[in-house]
Order: sequence, then structure tokens, then C-alpha cells
Amino acid sequence: MAAKKQKKEKTPGKGSWISDLGQGRTISMDFFKANAWLLVLFLVMIIALIGLRYKTKTKMGEIKQLTIELQRAESSKLHEKSLYMSLIRESEMIKMVREKNLNLEFQEQPPYELTEDGTEKAE
Repeated sequence: MAAKKQKKEKTPGKGSWISDLGQGRTISMDFFKANAWLLVLFLVMIIALIGLRYKTKTKMGEIKQLTIELQRAESSKLHEKSLYMSLIRESEMIKMVREKNLNLEFQEQPPYELTEDGTEKAE
């Protein structure tokens, strides 16, 4: 019986892998063989998380780019709308002038201010 107890007792160097690691010993091949499925699962999880982070970063960059493009499109839309409204107001004014026979015309050039020395100065 005493011989069986001696066999069950741990021999030096055959402790758990945590104690081996804590004592500065290297992890044996037996550890990797016994826990291969766990290590593979861990590596797959790490790779999946890296892939998910990459995908998220890519989508965030695309969202940022599309947001900037949307802001530019909205700005362009407002500019075109203001030009359109200006043309509508101008055409309505021309129509009213013609209906009232006011003989007014749209000036292509800005008005000039005459100076004392006889030269013209644009405003």
C-alpha cells in the first residue's frame, strides 16, 4: 500500500502547468497535446475579434466619408435652390415691370460714380 501512495504523490517537475509557469519552467508538449482544442478555440476567437474590429473600422470610415459627401450635397442643394429662387424673383420682377409699362431694364454693369477729375469709379 505504501508503494501505491508513493506513485500517486507528485514527483518534482510533474506539477500543474500553472505552478510550472510560476516557477519559471517551460510548458511541456504534453500540455499543448492535452489542450490543443482549447488553444485552437482561443486562436479562432482572437482572429474573429480582430476581423470584427477591422470590419467595424472599415464601416466607420465609410460612414464618415458618406456623411461628408451628404453635407456637401446638402450645401450644393441649398446653393442651387437659392439661385433658382433668385431667378424666379427676377423673372417675376421683369414680368411686373412689363405689365406696368415702367420702361425699366436690368443693368448688366454696376452703377458708376463720377469723380471731380472726370474719371469713372465703379462701386
